[in-house]
Amino acid sequence: MIDTAFLITAFVTMFVVIDPIGLAPLFVALTQGVPERQRRRIALRACAIGMSILIAFAIFGEAVLGFIGISMPAFRVAGGILLFITALDMLFERRTKRREDQTEEDYNDPSVFPLAIPLIAGPGAIASVILLTGQKPGVEGLALVLAITALVLGVCMILFLASSLLERVLGKTGITVVTRLLGMLLAALSVQFVLDGLSNFAPLAG
Repeated sequence: MIDTAFLITAFVTMFVVIDPIGLAPLFVALTQGVPERQRRRIALRACAIGMSILIAFAIFGEAVLGFIGISMPAFRVAGGILLFITALDMLFERRTKRREDQTEEDYNDPSVFPLAIPLIAGPGAIASVILLTGQKPGVEGLALVLAITALVLGVCMILFLASSLLERVLGKTGITVVTRLLGMLLAALSVQFVLDGLSNFAPLAG
């Protein structure tokens, strides 16, 4: 039986952390003057590389943590704090400013850097896939997290291809409003991750 609550939590978490709406105008800036056909290739390559990185961390992330002696509850708390910092950046527009700074240099092919890393598969997204797979261990949980991640990156791909239109429709003010709302959601989710991690410390201590 599919856990609907987990699906919603996973989708909201990955959507907010990756932030396809916020990435769309940056994609326009990074591919300014690039022919449409090449722009589509860049979008596809960036999403494919980002997905590959997140798949690797979803599968092997918890094993790596165990190898270096970090418990999942400890990582949940640390990941929750990291996501909360990301939420603050979104609420106060520091994240957008930092991303815009990364677009100032002229890249021949921005699909790997900075699009795939760190804009799509950044620390927040990597922490999120590890946290979510740890929250629902097993093959089913892994499959659900990867499916949700693929769905979010599919949305990201669509918005990349329609980024010029989206930017005109929403405008700078619209994108700012959406980013702030997503930041509020992420702040609440990050606190929940911390609370879940702290609640799991008691059984381990016992």
